[in-house]
Amino acid sequence: MGDCVEKITTFSKGLLKNEELYKYILETSVYPREPQPLKELREATAPHPWAFMATAPDAGQAIEMVLKLTNAKKTIEIGVFTGYSLLLTALSIPEDGKIIAIDPDREYYEIGFPIIRRAGVEHKIDFIESQALPVLDKLLEDHENEGSLDFAFVDADKGNYKNYHERLMKLLKVGGVVVYDNTLWEGTVALPEKLMEEGRKKEVRKNIVELNKALATDSRIQICVAPLGDGITICRRIF
Repeated sequence: MGDCVEKITTFSKGLLKNEELYKYILETSVYPREPQPLKELREATAPHPWAFMATAPDAGQAIEMVLKLTNAKKTIEIGVFTGYSLLLTALSIPEDGKIIAIDPDREYYEIGFPIIRRAGVEHKIDFIESQALPVLDKLLEDHENEGSLDFAFVDADKGNYKNYHERLMKLLKVGGVVVYDNTLWEGTVALPEKLMEEGRKKEVRKNIVELNKALATDSRIQICVAPLGDGITICRRIF
């Protein structure tokens, strides 16, 4: 079963057109360092029809490094799905670290929850079953929450990414980091809009293109776009 799962998860993510090269990266640098609980969660997610929504392991490896480099302790995650990135964060932050995890559908989170519990990091997670904007607005009602977060990860409804960004710029401390997932949208951001077929994929592409333009001109942040997984954009708040 393990070989089958590896095959499923190897090529469901990634912008590289050469599948063998992507497989090489995963098998050489990513999978050998992937903690056992993350591997278990990845394999538990793989048979799900929406497994493509999970954070790509190579992107996860980069996120782990950011968490360690910034010594993140207080974090927030918008969009959880089965919890791969959530578990990764929980394993990376200190024992007394905390994660506010927001998702409107607890059902998917329940797939990964037994693995999270066995990993001994359940106590770090405050899972809130809700749309994200009301939770963020509620946090901002308490001025003590402004500048209180070290790290944020966003992998949710793309149409609200810019709304999330404005709120996270208030919640993150100066020097804090937010990572946005899917910012290259299968490479379609580089295609002329007229070549895109009508439908959800085209609409999401429009949202991502607008987000990328906004982030590129936002003087409050430093940014780095990395072609990992489906593209991640790392933003560091500088004031």
